[in-house]
Amino acid sequence: MKNVKRILTSLIAATLIVGGLVGCSASKTTSTDNKKDTSQSNSSSISEIKKRGTIKIGVFSDKAPFGYVDSNGKNQGFDVYIARRFAKDLLGDESKVEFVLVDAASRVAYLESKKVDIIMANFTVTDERKQKVDFANPYMKVSLGIVSPDNAKITSVDQLKGKKIIVAKGTTAETYLTKSLPDVQLVKYDQYSEIFEALKDKRGDAIANDNTEVLAWAKKNPGFTVGVPSFGGQDTIAPAVAKGNKELLDWINNELETLEKENFVHKAYDETLKSTYGDEYKENLVIEGGKVK
Repeated sequence: MKNVKRILTSLIAATLIVGGLVGCSASKTTSTDNKKDTSQSNSSSISEIKKRGTIKIGVFSDKAPFGYVDSNGKNQGFDVYIARRFAKDLLGDESKVEFVLVDAASRVAYLESKKVDIIMANFTVTDERKQKVDFANPYMKVSLGIVSPDNAKITSVDQLKGKKIIVAKGTTAETYLTKSLPDVQLVKYDQYSEIFEALKDKRGDAIANDNTEVLAWAKKNPGFTVGVPSFGGQDTIAPAVAKGNKELLDWINNELETLEKENFVHKAYDETLKSTYGDEYKENLVIEGGKVK
């Protein structure tokens, strides 16, 4: 009889242990499912954006006249102007855009981590970046330029050898100089505002950056000249979305095609860039309808 009791006791204990293990397994499965659901809810699909009620667009805070924060704390600039129209046409109200401030080096990471739906931070299309994000059709053309002090003007790329050239991290200028001009010593900073202060403080001999940026800055800062207005070939600027987000990518491309009918990107230029560059640079910079002509 005692042996029977011992057997029953052992069977009950075993049943409890198995039940506990099954419960733990079920708990882990539920936890995994929840993580999957969270990941899906953070996606940037059109339906999720509309459900959220806002579209998150990454822009610069310190790269006038393309993306900057004005004295009233309001986002302004060429990229911002176009981004507001995207919000209006997608959600019915341009105020439903949530601007997320990024720097050059964080643009890819903000898309990959789904902190933003779209990056519109003067993002140059490159083969390397195409491996990590999906670019929509472009809305702007750009090349690299070099600005230097008038008393030590750099007027050719050949003069860069052995010089300290200031760049912003994560930019096309950094990538190009690293690959093509290894004899150049790069002085790197995170923020665009930092590179110009560095040049004023003589921490480098020149700045290499998008020609649009250096031309605008030199016009406002006597004593500095863009001696090399274009080098490194022509690139394009385009909105970017997370890799594989075809739905949002297609929407942006269709939007740019639609906006061509009202010459919208030209209007954006007139409202945000004309005061800096005048009419002479408009056709050299603007891409209408997402097509380079």
